[in-house]
Amino acid sequence: MQYIKYYILLLIATSLVSCGIYSFTGASIPEGTETYQVNRFENTALLIEPGFERDFKIALEDLIQNQTNLTLVPSNGDLVYEGEITDYRISPTTATSQNTAAQNRLTVSVKLRFFNRKNEEEDLEQTFSFFYDYPGNAQLTGGQKATAHEEIFERITQDIFNATLAKW
Repeated sequence: MQYIKYYILLLIATSLVSCGIYSFTGASIPEGTETYQVNRFENTALLIEPGFERDFKIALEDLIQNQTNLTLVPSNGDLVYEGEITDYRISPTTATSQNTAAQNRLTVSVKLRFFNRKNEEEDLEQTFSFFYDYPGNAQLTGGQKATAHEEIFERITQDIFNATLAKW
């Protein structure tokens, strides 16, 4: 009976190794892939929030760094992320009886170009979008803006990670 436990453990370990590098975060990194780079995401939205593209780039770099064993490099990465912030828009979502906004929505869209230099079949060009709702009587400044950006970054970067490395 004791040998069966060792056999099962050996079988599980062998199957994980034979599938390339596996991460318990769900990332499936192709064998031989060691580095990634995140290029500047140009802000082409009609409404420009200063520093937003820099903060987004850092959030994406941090997420990949925290969920994989890949090394961030400034150039010649095995995986390359780049694109544009195509939409940064504030719009009312519901109105009061006095025709004022009861709730506003910040919507952000990011067009991503992903290049896998180890396997070009996995290259991807896709737009990712998410929103944050806040009270109509509040201004999108200070802590409210920081919370909105943080939630949007968390969702969009995780969606990008899933589409490029987790294949969800």
